[in-house]
Amino acid sequence: MSDPRPVEEMSFEDAMRELEQVVGQLERGDVPLEDSIKLYERGAALKKRCEDRLKAAEEKVEAITADASGNATGTTPTNGL
Repeated sequence: MSDPRPVEEMSFEDAMRELEQVVGQLERGDVPLEDSIKLYERGAALKKRCEDRLKAAEEKVEAITADASGNATGTTPTNGL
């Protein structure tokens, strides 16, 4: 394996793309055991990065509030979707 980019610097999209590649390599089963272990550890870090980025995005989402007639009246921040 080459010297990979630090996971904590990756965007959600980059981490997800690399995670998909890691899973593909592990599913094929054509990687030596030691490399499989490193791939698994990298995959776990990528998964956590994706989860953390999603959680941060969820915290920014706003829920639209409506009156009894269904008309939008404003927005309120959501708390931990």
